Amino acid sequence: MLFRSGTHGKALKNVSLSVRSRQILGIAGVAGNGQSELFAAMSGERTVADDQSILIDGQAVGKLGIEERRGRGAAFVPEERLGHAAAPRMKLSENIILTRQRTASVVKDGLINMNGAIALAGKISAAFDVRKGHADPVAGSLSGGNLQKFVVGREILRGPTLLIVNQPTWGVDAGAAATIRQSLIDLALRGAAIVVISQDLDEIFAISDLISVIHNGTLSQSIETRATTRDEIGLLMTGGKVVSHAA
Repeated sequence: MLFRSGTHGKALKNVSLSVRSRQILGIAGVAGNGQSELFAAMSGERTVADDQSILIDGQAVGKLGIEERRGRGAAFVPEERLGHAAAPRMKLSENIILTRQRTASVVKDGLINMNGAIALAGKISAAFDVRKGHADPVAGSLSGGNLQKFVVGREILRGPTLLIVNQPTWGVDAGAAATIRQSLIDLALRGAAIVVISQDLDEIFAISDLISVIHNGTLSQSIETRATTRDEIGLLMTGGKVVSHAA
């Protein structure tokens, strides 16, 4: 996937990135430096004028919205669990319907299969160890870690070729964080390209093959994780400069 500049709230200035199959690109940065705007542009929450500015598997998608990009194999996990990734007063099965409109077992010929949605919610819960009070609770009743596992699992079980995740383990316990991080690594090993936006440097270094830094709306050149250090990435996060590394 290739993405170049756009202006969305915090101005994104000459942003260019690419990630390939079986790679995890970690984007590090202090909060408020354009992460939300970058996620919105890459996910299709905000489209861009130049269709060719964003490519998925070589297909131009800059003018396409979220559902159209999902139809091309992409999946997305936004930063805010409640109200963005999931509707808190809706059951898990109902949240499945909101994001799986192209899944035949859930929606077919415009008709909702409620049993199919419930079954899929159960499958996700079992695969990602989502702990809940009963079979199909409202999303807002889950703990932060369990809801995040459900949201991440909902996207991973699509089998996407591209996954973009914003703050995957923010505010979750260590056990949930470990489950989520391993699921991202496993998905990459199965051939997906993954972009992880995170403020957690330990997380970035633990799972990423490549690292870029976003600062004041500008994205640094990607660096191979093994070729850099936390000190260098920390310096870039505060607007400093280091010796250039080619990924």
